[in-house]
Amino acid sequence: MSTGEDAVDEPTTRFRLDIAYDGTAFSGWTRQPDLRTVQGDLEEALKTVFGRVGPPPALTVAGRTDAGVHALGQVAHVDLTDRQIAVLQRRRGKLPPATDAASTLRRRLNGIAGLETDVYVSRASVAPSGFDARFSAIWRRYEYRVADNLGLRDPLARNRTVWYPATLGVDAMDAAASTLVGLHDFGTFCKPREGATTIRTLQDFRWSRLPDGVLLASVKADAFCHSMVRALVGASISVGEGKLDPSQLVVLRDRLERTSDFRVAPARGLTLMQVGYPEDAGLALRAEQTRARRASV
Repeated sequence: MSTGEDAVDEPTTRFRLDIAYDGTAFSGWTRQPDLRTVQGDLEEALKTVFGRVGPPPALTVAGRTDAGVHALGQVAHVDLTDRQIAVLQRRRGKLPPATDAASTLRRRLNGIAGLETDVYVSRASVAPSGFDARFSAIWRRYEYRVADNLGLRDPLARNRTVWYPATLGVDAMDAAASTLVGLHDFGTFCKPREGATTIRTLQDFRWSRLPDGVLLASVKADAFCHSMVRALVGASISVGEGKLDPSQLVVLRDRLERTSDFRVAPARGLTLMQVGYPEDAGLALRAEQTRARRASV
């Protein structure tokens, strides 16, 4: 199988990792010097497992979350050589040799993290041919939680829910959200990055009020640019508070420029829930198409 971003000379097998984490204490996903990140923690754990067998494996992720953002359905892949797989299958103490390398990898990573960890590998599996955690993905879905004056303010959920000091109109917020769905340039709602496109297909965006009164946004797109979901949420909150008319979000979007008409919502209310992929036969083609599109920008 072909290797990932940090290629090695030896043939490799690709493993898919499904990952959950509380982003409160992390400076985002991406490894950064002198800062704790999700990628940094997991790659240090991989280094511990495979430290004496070739270069430390590197992770490729479906979506790089920002500081304070959580995940229940993050996806990454890692390429392991035959020698590294043999480490997972080696006899440990009185236990028989392991035959399921993926399960052993999951168990070893979680064991290094500890029982009270804020990052957890929920599943590990041998990836199907053509799978790329980043480029094969066809959509990502996030949720955002807001407890306004009508919502339950649960201290146990404070790290994943924004408490907002007003009563918000969920019907107006939902109506405004629906006007933004489709293929558009979302530059108004993105923090600019040099060389990066802001054209995205927003596949679904809706608001509802849960039984406990907490407002929930569900946002799904082929991909998101930097701070896009939090900006969409912030604009919706302004609509819910009556500071913006629901029809104004389309007007702001089409101006293609940053605005002070709304504030970007805090990170802690945001959770990556799920990443979608095509059927196995379409994985390689999707990855090829995505790479070509990114290269043309």
